[in-house]
Amino acid sequence: MNLPSRLKQTFDPQFEAPLRVWETFASYCSYVEFGKNEVIKEAHTLERAGYFILAGLAGVFVWKENQYVCLDLHFEEDFFGDTMSLYSGEVSPIETRAIEPCEMVRISAESIQQLKQTDMGKILFMHGAENDFVKKQQQQIDLLLKTAEQRYLDLLARQPELILRAPQKIIASYLGITTQSLSRIRRKVDHV
Repeated sequence: MNLPSRLKQTFDPQFEAPLRVWETFASYCSYVEFGKNEVIKEAHTLERAGYFILAGLAGVFVWKENQYVCLDLHFEEDFFGDTMSLYSGEVSPIETRAIEPCEMVRISAESIQQLKQTDMGKILFMHGAENDFVKKQQQQIDLLLKTAEQRYLDLLARQPELILRAPQKIIASYLGITTQSLSRIRRKVDHV
């Protein structure tokens, strides 16, 4: 695997940087694997690294009313982690977990800080933060303005493989609905 080339290919559509930038970034990373349902970062602890998913599906969760609620799902070629804790340097209630077996590259919080001291690192991390902010804002707007069925159809259009890869309870949680509601929506959509 040529990590610098993969990073460049992944991010060029959003922000084009020279290959040497991604070579530098990759030099700070290490390869890691996680098993299905393995907790990567426990709730109420400090996030010590960020991740880039090479293969697999991972999620971001919080504990609420005796169950985990899925805040976000991440696939191949996504950056992943408890960014709230990573960037604030404080513990958070967020747990991160591999939903299926995952291959990732890890970059430590210290290495992120070192990269952010470089001109290109500042630009890369600022651009990434802006993209994440827009994505989270859209997710919040969708939760407020769209029906559960509309959110499901949007998810199906954006990431159809998610339906096959993630357990129904995680998809329902991510959409902000019960598994029973998701079952009804899926039956309705499948019959249209």
